[in-house]
Amino acid sequence: MGTGAPEGLGVAPGNGGSVAEHDLPPPRPGNVVLRVHRVRGEVVVAACDSELIETELQVGKCPVKVSSHFYGRIAVSEEEFVAQVRRGTIVNLLGARTIGWAVKAGLLAVEGAGSLGGVPHAEIVDLPA
Repeated sequence: MGTGAPEGLGVAPGNGGSVAEHDLPPPRPGNVVLRVHRVRGEVVVAACDSELIETELQVGKCPVKVSSHFYGRIAVSEEEFVAQVRRGTIVNLLGARTIGWAVKAGLLAVEGAGSLGGVPHAEIVDLPA
């Protein structure tokens, strides 16, 4: 895979012969979807509750789309979620289930989460020492 991200994490393989993520059916409710992005040396991990994909959250007067382009469409196990969040240098988490998994794994304190349009949301940033 050209991005360096493991297979099955929302990054479409670069070999041209595999199914691209945008060709996949929508994720089933009750899952967590995750996508790994590489941006200027950062490993950005975006994860959210699957039922939030392609919805809009009202943030103040502005609607904010929860995009599969950013969060992905591929459901991951709780173990895979934890492994990928630990790899991330910037992590964006959205949804009660996703936040719950991060808290359960000790990656986030409950009080570290806020909300975005009424939905639990948190960001984790690995700052250099």
